[in-house]
Amino acid sequence: MDVRFSAEQQALRDSAIELVQSLAPHSVMQLDDTERSAKLDAAITSVGWRELRTADDDGKALASAVDTALIAQELARGLADASFLGPSLAAELRRLAGVSPAVAPETVALAPGLARIAILPDESSPCHSVAVDAKGCPSALVLVSGQAGYQLAVVPAADATLQVDLTRSLSHIAGARAVRIHPQRSLLSDDQLKRWMAFAIAMTCADLVGTMAGAVQLACEYAKARQQFGMAIGAFQAVQHKLADSFVAVEGSRSVALHAAWAAEALPVQEAYLAACIAKAYCSRAARMVCEAAIQVHGGIGNTWECSAHLYLRRALLSAEMLGGADESVQQVLSYRLSGGI
Repeated sequence: MDVRFSAEQQALRDSAIELVQSLAPHSVMQLDDTERSAKLDAAITSVGWRELRTADDDGKALASAVDTALIAQELARGLADASFLGPSLAAELRRLAGVSPAVAPETVALAPGLARIAILPDESSPCHSVAVDAKGCPSALVLVSGQAGYQLAVVPAADATLQVDLTRSLSHIAGARAVRIHPQRSLLSDDQLKRWMAFAIAMTCADLVGTMAGAVQLACEYAKARQQFGMAIGAFQAVQHKLADSFVAVEGSRSVALHAAWAAEALPVQEAYLAACIAKAYCSRAARMVCEAAIQVHGGIGNTWECSAHLYLRRALLSAEMLGGADESVQQVLSYRLSGGI
């Protein structure tokens, strides 16, 4: 893996940073600014970031998984409250299934517990699931299982009803009926589904990296501004050590997450899936530590609604559980190793 960013990747990352600086919420109160939120959503739509994983004429994605991960990182760092992760996962699923792109924004529906995509035994079965990152997405993708593989189906996603993460909405799907998508080039195989899982987990890791980076940035800015005993609290070793440990955790997470994004396309499917699980185990645990440390650096104010630190923790807790938490990811790696895998 070449760890250097290309000129195109750096330009993509810079454009995401610029968008976050201008339109992402910079305080808890700005989450209620519908005009700002609409402008952010429109900007993401206009640049086509939600379609980065749409298939080109050869069936390959328009942009690499690393490109998509870079956007996910920067949007998470700025707490962007517009859907990106969900539509990206849906676009990748459609590409692998050979299905034409969605006309309207859509996301994916995960089974209760959020560890797996929702799979129905047949299309007549009612769907009970959770549509993730569902803001502005009237529908969500699920899978209908069969003897020869999986077929894509769509279920309606109602307005957000679950607000675990205040920057990304969840929609509870209770008993909706799925409609198969036609035509589908071929049924999704288990290997294709595992390839999608590798990509999807890598994207949640990228979101975690950005969330951690934003939390550390917030804490550092506060440590430089907050005065105690006549000096900035950032001058105290206890605070410095906590921030230094957090920075190391972020950089370690960034490395393993980008490797997982690269592996999702470059390595055989089982190796790609293992790389994603390793990254998820690392990033999930690091994210909770980093975001809690950011709250601690803020002291008493860190536990208040007005402080943005809890927004990062909420986002991290949701991303950490999506498509399998740390414990399940470790179990997946151990199971493979103990079964004789390399």
